[in-house]
Amino acid sequence: MKRWNPEGAIAVLTGASSGIGRCLTHQLADCGATVIAVARREPQLTETVSSWQSKGQGRILPLVGDITDPETHLLIKNELTQLTDDHRLDLLVNNAGVGAIGPFAEATPQRLRQVMEINFFSAAELTRTLLPSLRQSSSPVICNIGSVLGHCAVPDKSEYCASKFALHGWSDALRCELACEGFQVTLVSPSTTRSEFFHSLIETDSKTKSKSLGSWPADRVAAATLNAIIRRKREVVLSIGGKLLVYADRLIPGIMNKFLKRPHYAVKANVN
Repeated sequence: MKRWNPEGAIAVLTGASSGIGRCLTHQLADCGATVIAVARREPQLTETVSSWQSKGQGRILPLVGDITDPETHLLIKNELTQLTDDHRLDLLVNNAGVGAIGPFAEATPQRLRQVMEINFFSAAELTRTLLPSLRQSSSPVICNIGSVLGHCAVPDKSEYCASKFALHGWSDALRCELACEGFQVTLVSPSTTRSEFFHSLIETDSKTKSKSLGSWPADRVAAATLNAIIRRKREVVLSIGGKLLVYADRLIPGIMNKFLKRPHYAVKANVN
């Protein structure tokens, strides 16, 4: 199958103000794409744009908004009308996300709802809003940034795991539903990423510590994501540690369940 070409493509990317989103915004623009970069924090989003050094025909168009707000979805749709006569969208990257750490029994119902709203419902509803524009593309791509915890759940991250499992299942179903229309649906499942993720956890003590068996920098995750999109990958699990966790859970689930029991795992590893 012919590779997906980012040059001249129009992309929408959420969570563009930091981490994976910021790096992927730059990399797509470097390849000649026009990127509508969406984020809630205006100063950080402005920095995403100002720190990019133009290398060709690519562009970054900042759009400040909360992706849990339907009004933001309409703003994105209206932005597309300014770019092409047919309101075309070639790539949608659902990257925005948030986490929480702590036992489920000690959390409030609001923590679960907030994590699910940001990590899953907003991605699903934004996709629904932009499907007509994606259908105008000759090679439409939906890329969802999931997690290895959308394959294998761990203690103290029940809400986050639930949201990423939901994103995983929805991605698989959407891929089947839209295949006959020429859609590509790519699910990227990173392990731990060195970013601001752990600085903005919901209902989590700022002093909470969580050790890691290894991590990737955000730019490396972004590069792997772009490579998966270009090569039309169905799904990629990143990092050796992430692959080991996912495949061990598939092959020896009983042993993994014993290994992951609290408090043993809590001091051994952290993945997001």
